[in-house]
Amino acid sequence: MKRYYRIMLGKKSAHAAESFAGSYIGSGFGDVKRDVSKELPDDFRAFSQAFIPEMQKIHPDKSKIALGLWCGFAWTMCKGIRIGDLVLSPDGSGSYHVGEVTGEYYYVADGDLPHRRPVRWLSQTVSRADMTEALRNSAGSIGTVSEISKY
Repeated sequence: MKRYYRIMLGKKSAHAAESFAGSYIGSGFGDVKRDVSKELPDDFRAFSQAFIPEMQKIHPDKSKIALGLWCGFAWTMCKGIRIGDLVLSPDGSGSYHVGEVTGEYYYVADGDLPHRRPVRWLSQTVSRADMTEALRNSAGSIGTVSEISKY
């Protein structure tokens, strides 16, 4: 069954244009600067348990809860979203671009959003004003990733 996600492409969609042009979605994953493709278990809790200690060293001011949320977002974007799932990503001006995930996780060391998935962006966009109230609320949630399938 196809699932739907809202993906933020940087804070306030700062990297949206480059992601649309480059045909990907991506995450900074809390400044973890390495390929994690060999460290993506099927269970996001195992992923979080493995990465929270590393992220505590990078961000000692963040709570374990905040770091766990970061790990959950990263795992979902890198592993939980399946090929064929659809993503909606805001462009920062009130429209959401729609894309289909076409491949597995990859890492780009010198990229602003180095933890990536390839996406085929469709030509249509969805205006936030045209969304149902429930979808607007869900799409406006905090964090990098939110599943919006039920809306």
